[in-house]
Amino acid sequence: MNELTDFIVPIVILGVIAIGIIAHTDIFDAFTEGAAEGIKTTIDILPALIILITCINMFKASGCLDILTNIVSPITSIFGFPDECVPLIFVRPLSGSGALSMFDGIISEYGADSIVGRVASTMMGSSETTFYTVAVYFGAVKIKNSRYAIPAALTGDMIGWIASALAVRLIMP
Repeated sequence: MNELTDFIVPIVILGVIAIGIIAHTDIFDAFTEGAAEGIKTTIDILPALIILITCINMFKASGCLDILTNIVSPITSIFGFPDECVPLIFVRPLSGSGALSMFDGIISEYGADSIVGRVASTMMGSSETTFYTVAVYFGAVKIKNSRYAIPAALTGDMIGWIASALAVRLIMP
């Protein structure tokens, strides 16, 4: 299996080049244009990302996140949810990049193969940045009243979090 994975990236690169040749596309121009757009996007979002990560770290350093975690932990422990993953419950609906930063800390500290790491990984894949998504998509079509969208989305997130803990507990020995 490892032999196959060693060739995936080169195969994808050769595939992109082959498709570009078949479509009569100037591959170098397309690449440089894409790289320029990527750099522009990075520069555009970097200030917001820095502010967001700073605010989340300040929220953690102030002790507020620990207080919320202690309040919610008795409820989440019923579902076998690790206390270390509880902070993701508060950050994930607000910010994908903030949650990713917090997730990186969890994986660095506990490892990807631990119960904590697996629950956090499953949780990241089974929940959404609800408020960001609603703001972007509803704003794009100029919907001002989200009505039941946010409660429904947060309910879906909550079910995803519970299912994450239960699924990992059922699968891990």
